[in-house]
Amino acid sequence: MAGPTPTEAPERTRVGPAERSTDGHTPDSVARAPMLAIGGWPAWLAIGGVTLLAVLGALVAPSLSVPRWARYAPLAVSLVVFGLPHGAVDHLAPARVVGDRPTGRWLAAVGLLYLVLGVAYAALWYVAPAVSAAFFIALTWFHWGQGDVYALDALGATHLAERVTRLGTLVVRGGLPMLVPLLRFPDRYRDVVDAWVALFGGGLDASWFFAPETRAVVGGAFAIVTLATLTLGRRHGGSPAWRRDAAETLLLWAYFLLVPPIVAVGIYFCVWHSLRHIARLVAIDPAARTAFAERGAVAGLRRTGRDALPLTALSIALLVGVAVGVGVQTDVRTLAALYLVFIAVLTLPHVAIVTWMDRAERAGLARLAAEQ
Repeated sequence: MAGPTPTEAPERTRVGPAERSTDGHTPDSVARAPMLAIGGWPAWLAIGGVTLLAVLGALVAPSLSVPRWARYAPLAVSLVVFGLPHGAVDHLAPARVVGDRPTGRWLAAVGLLYLVLGVAYAALWYVAPAVSAAFFIALTWFHWGQGDVYALDALGATHLAERVTRLGTLVVRGGLPMLVPLLRFPDRYRDVVDAWVALFGGGLDASWFFAPETRAVVGGAFAIVTLATLTLGRRHGGSPAWRRDAAETLLLWAYFLLVPPIVAVGIYFCVWHSLRHIARLVAIDPAARTAFAERGAVAGLRRTGRDALPLTALSIALLVGVAVGVGVQTDVRTLAALYLVFIAVLTLPHVAIVTWMDRAERAGLARLAAEQ
């Protein structure tokens, strides 16, 4: 990739006194307050509330089903609220994470990264849609686990000090939204993936994977990995951060087992994963961090939202252009499939950016290298 790289950044134009440690990365103490206020309490209340509603619904009206429009509503909302916008600051984040102003070279480097990886992945969808769908699930598994590992670090998770615990946490946290819905709702899970592949005239031949026997083995193995990872973390003394980790993990297990997949993933995408990344963006932006410190979470969100607005609008325009240009059907299932494939194409370069940020901040997954 031309332009700045993790080992060769452009000449720096420093931003005022960013609150950084002496070696240049954002310390957990700076990230903690935004993560708790923006990525913590809202996520816990929203996911906990929906889980409670699902439990009450199962007890009071077990035959009641969520209307079709309501199932897709969270995905539709994610177009403009937190979901799509959380990645629309990628052009600014790499510079900010190392204390620079986003210069033309930074913007060009990020733009080139998006162009190369995005076009390559879009082409793969046309050539091999089933492979692309499987890759999207695996990539999202990794990225959502990556995001939660960073959030746990920001909230003081010293129990992730060991390499195996950190890797196990990534596997568990990414697998909760990507695997657990399959265990309870295999038909709905397959319907979503079928819709992605059908956009390109392909079909999904994976009946064995959705069979009860396969799901029982996979689900049992994942439950064992979950318990083993939490047990390894518990060896560090059962700190408040470990108890929070365990509570979140159990909550997400219940949430994805009880709430229909499209609803569950749509809400999780907005109020859990995206808000946690936005909290990270607030922590690395001096202006947003100041707004947060002086006027609270809403002010910090507003400042970051202003940065995200141009590329969010451009992305929506591009998505609409693709939908009109290729003449996709206007039923909600097909439109949702197109949106998710569009998100998939953007996710690959976004993951590259976030992984670079981890390395620049010496946070999240980058701490694995430090442990070697």
